[in-house]
Parts: sequence; C-alpha cells; structure tokens
Amino acid sequence: MCASYRLEFSEESKNEKEVPFYFNGKQLIGNEYEPIAAALLANGIRALRLCDTTGEYRGVFCGIGHCYECRAEVDGIPNVRTCLTPLTEGTKVSSVPTWQIGVK
Repeated sequence: MCASYRLEFSEESKNEKEVPFYFNGKQLIGNEYEPIAAALLANGIRALRLCDTTGEYRGVFCGIGHCYECRAEVDGIPNVRTCLTPLTEGTKVSSVPTWQIGVK
C-alpha cells in the first residue's frame, strides 16, 4: 500500500471515519463523505482518466466542479465529477467505463 498524502489539520480530522473504497479494482482507504477526488489524491492517485481526444492523462484541475477533468465512473454511473461526489463505504470508482471492459 502506498504512503498517505493526507494532511492532518486538527484533532477532529483524526476522528474521521475511514472507509474502504475501490479504484480500478484496487482497495483503498478514504474518509467517509470527503470528495472522492480528495480520497484518491490522499492515496497518491493523480490520474483519473485518459483524455477522449489526445489520450493524455487527466486528473483534478479546478476541484470545484467547473472543468469536468476529474470525471470517472462511480458505482456504474459514467462521467461523475469526483471532486463533487462524496465517498461512501464500498464506492467503486473506475477510470475506464465498465461497459468498455465488460465488467458487471
């Protein structure tokens, strides 16, 4: 498992409930209800998808839902902005739509 990149600001932040979630089939740990993008960044994951046109890696850019760069498939729903979507236990995030790889 990779090192945590999470910042601790206060004693309250240490009391956050940690929950498991999955990114491309790999189990990770994040804080419940934090944005999925923040949980991925805290786990060292910066690239969330490939650009539809150029094939370049894309990740969090604005972090407030305006740019759509952080889109991923979340629990089977495509094109979800991960910077706006709260993490819950067992959330499945995929950088490649499951319909493209035949996963159900």
